Amino acid sequence: MEALECMKTRRSCRAYSDRMPSREVLERICEAGTYAPSGHGKQSPLIVAVTNRAMRDRLSALNADIMRRTHPLPEGFDPFYGAPVVLLVLADSRVVTHMYDGCAVVTNLLNAAHACGLASCWVHRAKEEGESEEGRALLREWGIGDEYVGVDHVILGYPAATPSTVAPRKADYVRWVE
Repeated sequence: MEALECMKTRRSCRAYSDRMPSREVLERICEAGTYAPSGHGKQSPLIVAVTNRAMRDRLSALNADIMRRTHPLPEGFDPFYGAPVVLLVLADSRVVTHMYDGCAVVTNLLNAAHACGLASCWVHRAKEEGESEEGRALLREWGIGDEYVGVDHVILGYPAATPSTVAPRKADYVRWVE
C-alpha cells in the first residue's frame, strides 16, 4: 500500500475476531515501530509484544481498573476490544524525549498494521499501568528496569466489524505562514 494512502485510510477498530495474526506479520509490524524517529537517535522506546491470552487479559483488566477511576464501565468491559495482540510501548525515562519517541513508535505501529492488512487502535493508560504495583511487577517479570515507563498500547488483529469511514478533516487543520 502506498504510504500516504495508508495513513489516510487507517481507522481505529473497536471490534476484533479472536484469530491470531501470524508471527511473521507481527514481526514486520514491530520492525516498523523500531524505525520511528527518536530524539538524538537515542531509540528510547521498547515494544513488548503480548500474544499470550492470559497476559493480554491481565493487562486488559489492569487497564479497565484504571479507566474506571474516571469512567463508569460495564462489568467485564475490555478496553482492548477483543484484540488478540497488545503491543505495549514503553520508553526509557532517562531520555528527555522518551514520551515523544514512544508516540512516534505508536504511530508507526498503527500504520504498519494497516499496511499489513490488520486493524488496530491506540489505547491509553499504559503510563498509569506502569506506575501501579502490579504493572511494575509485570515489568520486572519481563526483565524490564524501573527506568522504563508506559507510553501507550497498540492493539491489533483482524476486524470483527468494518472500521468507521474517514471523517472529513477540519477546514483549518493546516495554517500556512508564507
